[in-house]
Amino acid sequence: MDQNLTVVLFGNSAAVQYGDDNILLGKEVHFGNAETPKIDTVQVKISTRRVSVTNIIGLHETEHHSYSLDHLFGQLAHENEIHAFIFVVQLGHLTDADKMGIEWLQEVFGDRVTEFAIILFTYEQQEESESIIDDLKNNIVLEQLYEKCGSRYYTCNKIMNNQSELSKLMIGIEHLLFDNKQQGYTREMYNTVKKEIRKRGGQKTRKLKKTQDQPTNSNEECHGVFHAITGEVPRRMVEKCSTDGAGMNQNKENVAWVKIEHLFQRLHLNNRQDCKLRAADVLQLTAHSLQSHESCTEEELVQTYIQKLLMMNYRARNIKMKDTNNQQKDNDSLEDKGNVDVLEELFMSTESINKTGAIHPMDVQMAVFHCAENFLKQLMVTKLSQCQYALPLLVPDPFTKQIQFPLWTFRQISKGLKMTNKNNEIIRKIQSVYKAETPMVFFFRFDTLSSSKSQLINSLINEKHNTFFHRHCSGSSKTRLLLDGVVEIAWYSPSGKNTDTFTDCVAFCNLHGDAEDNEKQLGILTQMASVNVVFLPKLDKNVKGVTRIPNLSRKPLICLFAEDESTKSKTRTGIYKIGLKGRNKADVSEELREAINDFLSMSPSESTSLFKLEDVSKHIDRVDEDEDESCKKGKAAAENIMRLLRGESLTKIKENVLPCQGTLWHNWCQKIKELHQGYVIETDIPRKQVELKTIRAQQHERDISPFVKLFIQEMISKTPDEKCFFLKWLPILLDEYTSTELSELHYKYDKKWSEVLKRKDNAKRDGQPTSASVSDEETELDEIAEELQAATFGLEHIVREIGQIYESCSSVNKEKKGLPCRYSVLPSLAAEMMVSGFPLELMDGDAAHVPFLWITAVLDELTKVLGDQRVFVLSVLGVQSSGKSTMLNAMFGLQFAVSAGRCTRGAFMQLVKFDYILVVDTEGLRAPELAGRSTRHHDNVMATFVVGLGNLTLINIFGENPSEMQDTLQIIVQAFLRMKQVKQTPSCIWRKKQGRRRLQETLDKMTKLAAKDEVCNVECFSEVITFDVQKDVKYFAQLWEGSPPMAPPNPSYCENIKELKKAFLCNASTSDGIMLTCIKDRIKDLWEALLNERFVFSFRNYLEIAAYRKLETAYGKWSWSLRSTMLEIESKLHNRIENEAIDEVEATDLQGQLQEKSTKVKQSMSEFFEKDKDREILIQWQVSFEIKIKELEENIVRETKRKLNDIIQQRDLKKKIDSHKTNHENTLFEKSKELAIKLKDKANDKAILKREFDSFWKECLKTITTNTPSIKDINIWRDMKQIYTDIYKSSPVDAWKEDSRNKNIFYVLGYAKYVQLKKSTGITGHVVNAYKATKEKLGYTLSKEDETQMRNLVNDIAHQTEKKIMSYNIPKMGYNKGYIQELAGYIKSRVIQYEESCVKYAFKNEFYLDLLQSIFKRQNKTFREQHKMFRESHDPVFYFEKKRQEYYSIFQKYCQGATSAAIFGVFICQKLKEPIENSVYKNTARYLANEMKTNCEPLNGNRSKVEKHILKRLAENEDFDKYMEYIYEPKKHFKNFINEIVEEYIGAKFRTSVLPMMKENAELLQQNIMKAAHKATEIGKDIDEWLKHFTQDLSDVLIFSVKDLSGVSQDGIDDFNILEDVIRKELPSITAIISNCSRETFPAKLENKDRPYEILIEHLCQCCWVQCPFCAAICTNSIENHDEDHSVPFHRVDGLNGCYYDFTEGLGADFCTTLVTTNKKFYVGQWTPCKEYRIAGGVYAEWSITPDLSELPYWKWFVCNFQEQLENYYERKFHSWEISYEWKQYTKVDAIKSLDKYI
Repeated sequence: MDQNLTVVLFGNSAAVQYGDDNILLGKEVHFGNAETPKIDTVQVKISTRRVSVTNIIGLHETEHHSYSLDHLFGQLAHENEIHAFIFVVQLGHLTDADKMGIEWLQEVFGDRVTEFAIILFTYEQQEESESIIDDLKNNIVLEQLYEKCGSRYYTCNKIMNNQSELSKLMIGIEHLLFDNKQQGYTREMYNTVKKEIRKRGGQKTRKLKKTQDQPTNSNEECHGVFHAITGEVPRRMVEKCSTDGAGMNQNKENVAWVKIEHLFQRLHLNNRQDCKLRAADVLQLTAHSLQSHESCTEEELVQTYIQKLLMMNYRARNIKMKDTNNQQKDNDSLEDKGNVDVLEELFMSTESINKTGAIHPMDVQMAVFHCAENFLKQLMVTKLSQCQYALPLLVPDPFTKQIQFPLWTFRQISKGLKMTNKNNEIIRKIQSVYKAETPMVFFFRFDTLSSSKSQLINSLINEKHNTFFHRHCSGSSKTRLLLDGVVEIAWYSPSGKNTDTFTDCVAFCNLHGDAEDNEKQLGILTQMASVNVVFLPKLDKNVKGVTRIPNLSRKPLICLFAEDESTKSKTRTGIYKIGLKGRNKADVSEELREAINDFLSMSPSESTSLFKLEDVSKHIDRVDEDEDESCKKGKAAAENIMRLLRGESLTKIKENVLPCQGTLWHNWCQKIKELHQGYVIETDIPRKQVELKTIRAQQHERDISPFVKLFIQEMISKTPDEKCFFLKWLPILLDEYTSTELSELHYKYDKKWSEVLKRKDNAKRDGQPTSASVSDEETELDEIAEELQAATFGLEHIVREIGQIYESCSSVNKEKKGLPCRYSVLPSLAAEMMVSGFPLELMDGDAAHVPFLWITAVLDELTKVLGDQRVFVLSVLGVQSSGKSTMLNAMFGLQFAVSAGRCTRGAFMQLVKFDYILVVDTEGLRAPELAGRSTRHHDNVMATFVVGLGNLTLINIFGENPSEMQDTLQIIVQAFLRMKQVKQTPSCIWRKKQGRRRLQETLDKMTKLAAKDEVCNVECFSEVITFDVQKDVKYFAQLWEGSPPMAPPNPSYCENIKELKKAFLCNASTSDGIMLTCIKDRIKDLWEALLNERFVFSFRNYLEIAAYRKLETAYGKWSWSLRSTMLEIESKLHNRIENEAIDEVEATDLQGQLQEKSTKVKQSMSEFFEKDKDREILIQWQVSFEIKIKELEENIVRETKRKLNDIIQQRDLKKKIDSHKTNHENTLFEKSKELAIKLKDKANDKAILKREFDSFWKECLKTITTNTPSIKDINIWRDMKQIYTDIYKSSPVDAWKEDSRNKNIFYVLGYAKYVQLKKSTGITGHVVNAYKATKEKLGYTLSKEDETQMRNLVNDIAHQTEKKIMSYNIPKMGYNKGYIQELAGYIKSRVIQYEESCVKYAFKNEFYLDLLQSIFKRQNKTFREQHKMFRESHDPVFYFEKKRQEYYSIFQKYCQGATSAAIFGVFICQKLKEPIENSVYKNTARYLANEMKTNCEPLNGNRSKVEKHILKRLAENEDFDKYMEYIYEPKKHFKNFINEIVEEYIGAKFRTSVLPMMKENAELLQQNIMKAAHKATEIGKDIDEWLKHFTQDLSDVLIFSVKDLSGVSQDGIDDFNILEDVIRKELPSITAIISNCSRETFPAKLENKDRPYEILIEHLCQCCWVQCPFCAAICTNSIENHDEDHSVPFHRVDGLNGCYYDFTEGLGADFCTTLVTTNKKFYVGQWTPCKEYRIAGGVYAEWSITPDLSELPYWKWFVCNFQEQLENYYERKFHSWEISYEWKQYTKVDAIKSLDKYI
């Protein structure tokens, strides 16, 4: 790209040579010492580029302060967008000025300037440029400079006069610009830098600030920057700083800034302001997070620390750093020992270590803390608290030293506190630390001490754990940079044992560093402390800090002196004094504890007030919550909502605030379970269904509470960040609101439970039965448990309420009054929460029910946000309080609620980013609160649900003895056994403490027991699922290292978590997972199956149907692939047959041509059955489908062979017809040529030529029509009447008038009137005949099965008759009256054949008559259209009238003297016109069929999808007659529908798809014709040979042969070049006319079999057409004559098929799926229970109808909408009580929506 570029050159002035020859810089610029130097920009041209060059080389070497140049740099940045900063460095001469150059540039233009930096290495000699790689390798400083500039460099000579080198530099700049997305350094970037500098009070971060009072030379500046790069502080600089007097403190601060900046660089956190560390990023699973890192490089240090901390591994502070450089040096030294001075080596080694400097562990922690966004800070501090580490309380900014109070980070931390309740009983309360009021002991020191203050505090809290980091901890060093001035806090929580150090919870605050330097922190904490503890070197007034003691003594004060040997003593003023020198640390710790306890035991009047962490904000200007606007808004929103709860009783709060999820919801759940599980008698089912709808209506009518309304408003109105803070704040405030009362209730429950157990034990010991008082106390215990459940109120309950609002609105299909948005918006709010990392309740733990409508809607919205992602589902099972949620939180950093007071209820799901993992956490099995209820059933449902949903189930039996876990293990094994029975193959991992062998034995034992329950023959657990006891059982250490509450997490537990995570992710990476869109189907199928009594049967049906539908779709693609390929083969062979190049088609030839596609299809099938996630289910059909594909291939080959051989026979039969037509054409051609020769002299007189030609044409046509009679119209009804009267002499005279009979046999209600009982013989003949006579009077009633069989017979005869008509090929062969006779005979034979097979009855004559009439009435139009096509192409009048213009054109050319070759060329083109037209149309039709099968929505799926679109269209049109056609003639309706869709598609795409394809096909044919003509011209010796080669080359693509030119004189045609040129000239006009057809003429030009809809009909209608014997729904199997049971996704109302109730004769209103759950009966010769419909045999035994309550709203709407028409049609009524009010509420829109939802 050639464009204007703007560059700035900077660097060392010694690196360039100025002069006129310098293309880039020209003459030297002198900045000098002027107060305000001038910066000029020059324009140069390099190659084709115009470049603006600004030269500031050497400017940073001058005495000018950067701030004095600000306006110049500002002007430079504002005037131009700078594309590159070129850093000029001389090769081999790296100076101090070079080292500071890039730092200076960053100081002026900000950190981002390096994105636009390029190094330009200059040289004096060409060979110097070859050493650049070595220089980079050997010079670490140069290498760092190189990396800072993005590893971009170029070279040129110092004079810069080489155009080639400068062009490469320009290209490099253009590449840089491309990498930066065409963006350069902008003025906005510069303004941002200036704002940051102003925020820091004008202080720079990299360069030592100089003042007039403190002159500093450039070398010292270089040393400062040198340190920033290398980590070394030159000794000369330190010495100067220490002796410099007034500037000492300033220099000291500057050195500290440089060190801190370098620390952030080493930790790769130097972009902390622009890019904060985010919680979402660190929680994402990566390869690094799965590895164990006991040591790591500096680059990995932050990531490793965070990962360990997130897993609660307190060894996160003990990470060792790998020193790769020193290791390399050690290796080098081992290779070459030589003569080395040992002492010198030791000194050098020590110096090297000191220079490198390990990073202090607390510097890592604080650096991460400073660079983290608020959510990550809170997560960090929460994890630090779980690790029993001290937490940052006051944190000075490392650069500005402003102190911040991170109150937000403490909001999620709770501690167990002792408190006194209303009855003066001491109870333990879980309370948030920010609200807790506790004594606080503040520790600080003055000056530097030999003893460790932090270590002494640790001895008070936990002697075995380093709560506060101290100098003796692993990794500690003197190089810490970020800890001084930080105040940390930790709490001591007593366990209630005698070993407690303190009897109450105590807070300990620790100020790091010298208190003298941290006045503000000192003032705040000494004022708020209950006890102050100060560390001093000695008691001497000259010692810093001693003079402060009087002021400090206003509060209880303990003084520790490092150089004092005295023991504890107390002064008269109440100050404790303790010496440290030479004393045992344990003794000092004990004395200190006693002193603190002494102060804390003082009465409230004598002691100071308690410490409350929240109150620190009163003394601090900077509180993190107040500085983050999103946090403030989120908090304000949460507080607004909480105000609405004031005055609410906690045990009534959910009832009042969340009305939809209480009693109404629980009643609904109970009733739906009763319906599914058959606990309701049949007559009560309608009433129960009404009750369900009533409950939903009542839910909908309930007013939405202001609390929920405001919650929804806040969720809708907030930005994503504000929303996240809001969702964090609300649970915090809710916990604060409920914690006190919940703690009391827990205490009350535990106390009562202890009393009950004690009474039971006493009764058992005394051998007496349990007293009534115990029962009363157990009842009281249950009441307390209910209060606890009612008082538990969290975010999950609010979301549950929103879910119930959505479900109630969906059920009644109305918006809710007072809802601040449309109810359809609610699921998107929950989906946003899931994406943001919040869990969603999957199963309501209180109601033990899955709110499926809500979950489905949320997952749909989640799919919209994330796309249809592949998800791996991890589910967890285990006993209650076994640490499942804790384990998941540690493994993935999730947010499942964990605490002794809040066990998980139900099941929750949460997303983890790893190409997504869906984690499902569940309530514990064997929950005590469910004791006495149906615990076993509840646990079975839960276990089966989560095992069925999960790709992998993590089973947590940690801490339980397998012998005591038999019940739980049997539940779990039974769940896996059920999955095996339904061919699901989930995996499992067991987490336990010990005993693999015992677990294996117990599992095998439980498997046998479970197998009995499930009636399954399985002997051991490994037969149930793939299970390896060595690999799939993970041992786990105890969670705590010691005794809670002060014990930290066990590091071994954390390592076990990591190993478990690795095993899980290994499983996930090799699993197929499940698509998000499929999860909702899985949940639905699982839950509905669990609701039924027979889970295995129900769920297997759901799974198998879903898998089979998928297989059908794949089969449709495979079969279409074979069929479309064979269509192409057939077309090619058809052309060759018509050209008489083939006389017979063999099956082997067709198979050979189809072989390649067949192999690909078989390979695709094999991969499908091997790799699909449902392969375990699909495997049962693999063999049958392989056979079906083979049979399909054989059928296609056989059918194609038949069709092609029929064409051969028809070709021979129509040779006479075609030869007559060809002879006439050629005779006309010759005679017109003779006439033209006569009229040559009048060629210019068009009037004469036209008159003579018209006269000639009239005579010729008269002659042709005399010799060839014209083709007459046909009358099908006349021919049928004649044939029928020949058969039935007594037929009525008017029976065959076309409009005389309106009876259509396809739509009759029943066939009983067409049959009569067969005559009987023998003794019982009179009895039977008497019965027959009675039946003839009263009317014979056919059974339902007989009616179905007869309807199938009628439809099949009609279908086969249609196929026969098509095989006659009337458009080419013409009509023959014998066809009618043949068809009538076929129909008669089929009727007789069926009659003979029927035992009970025979057909009346009327049956055959009505059947014949109905079929031919339907086919009459087909006969006429095909005959019309034949007449137009073979009737001389019609045919030659179309050819008149063509012949006249040739006649004119002859008259004008054209050569014979030219005329013959025109004639050939005229002859090619029709073949070209046929080929173009046929090829385009095949292309369209393929395109529609791929892209047309109604046609591109399986059979169910086609039917769904048919039902949609029927609803849209609301045509009752069409519905009846669909019900009684489904195949005809399908064909008509496909025809309509094709016509619409062609109409819509005609201009954009059809015409372009026709044009493309025409052009392709034109190219083939010209290739054939050219080849014939090159090879042909005479015209006969030319024609032979020409037609042979076209035989595959066109129906055109030499015989088409027979009879035409070819004399004088010897110039083949002219012939070729004429063809080339004439062809385009012919192809252009063909390819410009209209939408109307396109299908008319095609033979019926070649039309797109016929191609698609042949493919899509080769399927099952068997109808349900109850409701007439069509089996949706895509394969005809399939082996599997017939099935449909949704049945219809049985009354649509004319079914009626016995006695009342009212039309049925049952759905089949509901009907087979009832005790109703149906009649098929005998009464059969609907529940056992298959025992009725016949067609009933071939249907699989899943018993459930699924009822498609579509058919409810249809019945209500067309009730009157249906009743008139069937002459029966629907009972009013059968059609409920709910049915009438469905609209057409609802009906159509239900199709999308359920099909």
